Amino acid sequence: MAVSIAILKETWPGEARVAASTETVKKWTGAGLTVAIETGAGIAAAITDDAYLAAGATIAPNAASALSNADIVLKVRGPSADEIAALKTGAIVVALLDAHREKDTVQALAAKGATAYAMEFVPRITRAQVMDALSSQANLAGYRAVIEAASAYGKAFPMMMTAAGTVAPAKVFIMGVGVAGLQAIATARRLGAVVTATDVRPATKEQVESLGAKFVAVEDEEFKQAETSGGYAKEMSAEYKAKQAALVTAHIAKQDIVITTALIPGRAAPILVTRDQVASMKPGSVLIDLAAPQGGNVEGCKADEIVDSNGVRIIGFSNIVTRIASDASALYAKNLLAFVGLLVDKDGVLNPDNEDEILKAALVTHGGAVVHPALQPK
Repeated sequence: MAVSIAILKETWPGEARVAASTETVKKWTGAGLTVAIETGAGIAAAITDDAYLAAGATIAPNAASALSNADIVLKVRGPSADEIAALKTGAIVVALLDAHREKDTVQALAAKGATAYAMEFVPRITRAQVMDALSSQANLAGYRAVIEAASAYGKAFPMMMTAAGTVAPAKVFIMGVGVAGLQAIATARRLGAVVTATDVRPATKEQVESLGAKFVAVEDEEFKQAETSGGYAKEMSAEYKAKQAALVTAHIAKQDIVITTALIPGRAAPILVTRDQVASMKPGSVLIDLAAPQGGNVEGCKADEIVDSNGVRIIGFSNIVTRIASDASALYAKNLLAFVGLLVDKDGVLNPDNEDEILKAALVTHGGAVVHPALQPK
């Protein structure tokens, strides 16, 4: 019997993405798999039920129907309690589970006996690049952050020389130069802003400068060692933070827009911009905080709210990529297409090898237990 994939309509508040595109559905059905999609699953991402039907999927009237025979369940966010209850015995669930924070969901998946993989745990190795959902989504997040900043900022981005006078270019400071930060730099530069950026990882200096921006950081010995083997930023010492704060405080006071992107997996977001630094900015300035879901990089940030601090606006997004759901869904669907290729062999048989380094790293629950090392009680 053919392996069955289920794609559900996201139940997370405000989530507009979907876990399959018409392209990935065609790939799966062309390989002999069956795909059941809950009705309306793709509407918010501009994919109709008819488009999925034309790609070879069947449309299920509700989640329970889509799940009834599903061997593999693909989602953007973790499944709801009702969806977990409707899983068939031995089902595989693949999603951005946010496993460090959504512990109840992880425990419920384990109790159900589901084998669950968290896409955020896919290792950053060459072989897994096509499955790197964090990067595919962060890239769009960085782009959208600049668009949101331009919308909120009451002035133009590029320099404009006119008969009526000259418009000065916007000054944009990017804090945290990962995938999101680099795309934010590139986008702000394309819009004509004067861009500076900072990060604790030394390798980012060359990347920042290659995009035409200026790098701002305290470049001491701690800075030179401030990157994990997995490519993430390490938590910096209090001493380094103090030196870096002293350097950037004067810089922030001159900026029109600050975009913060710094996240540490499984940890609260580090504070990069203090209340005093916010207060030093000119009225009309804008801060976009992409770390809002993990507490924010900006003191005073509130997720999904605009905080006005004496005319300086702090905007925190808990899910900025949902504002560009069509492209975000297309990229995430490609990540899942590659990941499913590790679960189903070339003969179309469900045969995951949990000793494979990618599957092993992403495996969260199996055999009725939570098995990921990072999620074990300390």
